[in-house]
Amino acid sequence: MKIAMIGTGYVGLVTGTCFADSGNDVVCVDIDEAKIAGLQRGKIPIYEPGLSELVVRNAESGRLTFTTDLGEAVSSSRIVYLAVGTPPAADGSADLTALKAVVDQMAPHLVDDAIVVTKSTVPVGTNQFIYERLQGLLGRDVDVASNPEFLKEGAAIDDFMKPDRVVVGVRRAEVAEVLNELYRPFLRTDRPFLAMSPQSAELTKYVANALLSTKISFINEMANLCERMGGDINDVRRGIGHDQRIGFAFLFPGVGYGGSCFPKDVRALASMARDLGLNPRIMDAVDEVNQHQKTVLVEKIENAFGGDIAGKRFAVWGLAFKPRTDDIREAPALTLLNYLIERGAQPQVHDPEATENIREIYGSKLIYCESAMDALNGADALAINTEWKSYHNPDFDEMKTRMNGRVVFDGRNLYEPEQMRQRGFAYHSIGRPPVRSACTETAEA
Repeated sequence: MKIAMIGTGYVGLVTGTCFADSGNDVVCVDIDEAKIAGLQRGKIPIYEPGLSELVVRNAESGRLTFTTDLGEAVSSSRIVYLAVGTPPAADGSADLTALKAVVDQMAPHLVDDAIVVTKSTVPVGTNQFIYERLQGLLGRDVDVASNPEFLKEGAAIDDFMKPDRVVVGVRRAEVAEVLNELYRPFLRTDRPFLAMSPQSAELTKYVANALLSTKISFINEMANLCERMGGDINDVRRGIGHDQRIGFAFLFPGVGYGGSCFPKDVRALASMARDLGLNPRIMDAVDEVNQHQKTVLVEKIENAFGGDIAGKRFAVWGLAFKPRTDDIREAPALTLLNYLIERGAQPQVHDPEATENIREIYGSKLIYCESAMDALNGADALAINTEWKSYHNPDFDEMKTRMNGRVVFDGRNLYEPEQMRQRGFAYHSIGRPPVRSACTETAEA
């Protein structure tokens, strides 16, 4: 099939590339000339494992092309995907300015049997708006479908190639059949293709992300309770996770969620509820708990150092909001870095992929390190924000040699408290009592 993918952000680029890899002719469109020129040279603007190789292979085959000419791309395509950004407005609702502009610009170029598909995460009713807008502009009906994405950053290629399910919102069964054919190569293991109304499809995306966010905020709140009561959240997590009604997914305590989806979608869902006169108590609580959880390492540092960290050096491992991505949007590390800078401490940071994105924000306020061990040089303490695999099994003896202090604030529970005590570290983690040894009590003082 001939497909136009409007928007080459995270979702658009991954989706367009994967469709091309299954044999479709895909043209990706963006107004950013520099980005398109880079993509034409094989330069990928985001970090996603496996994506660069996939883009290059399909571009070389001719199945994947990039352009700034929206009209040409739309006029030569049967299926037109909208993967335009819908950032949050001040009130938490989704800003559809860019999406609406694209709808108006592409309308004159749509072929008679075109199917317009929204891939962007949009409020319920957006599909209906697009349908009515195109009908008014063209004087005829245009098929408009919804096809929400469920991609995890860091695992997006696998998520697309081996989906748990594909959800489409359609008005006509014939449109569902076309989209089913498009997705058939990815559903060969009998994963379900779920056709429903556009409103239900739009809502499915928000509800899925809101529920996952709720699980994270819930386990984080229970972790804080465990810590105060002398329990161990990892034991509690195992105790509840083996209940098949609960499971283990998204029940890992930490310093909160970030990224481009969960915070935005929770707030957007709450905003939609308020617009309808409902009180989104759970969604507001989920967001509130998550915002507070980002300050947990700050509180632990305050307590350990008596509020006096001016002039101290802090190694910071992990800047991206999660491993296997360079995305720092709403990353918990930002809260910690802002605190350290404001209190006069010197952060020495390391991240395998997100360093340059952080540098654009903080410039010379941080010391940027080539390796995790380099970040420890002369550090009074280490704070861990992101659970990159390379942080799981460090050389603890070398850590002690490089650090001035032996204090670790672990926001991802990478290590076992008793083992850290035996290694001579004061160790503060999430939802577990802190551990100290005689030598580290001196360092903390």
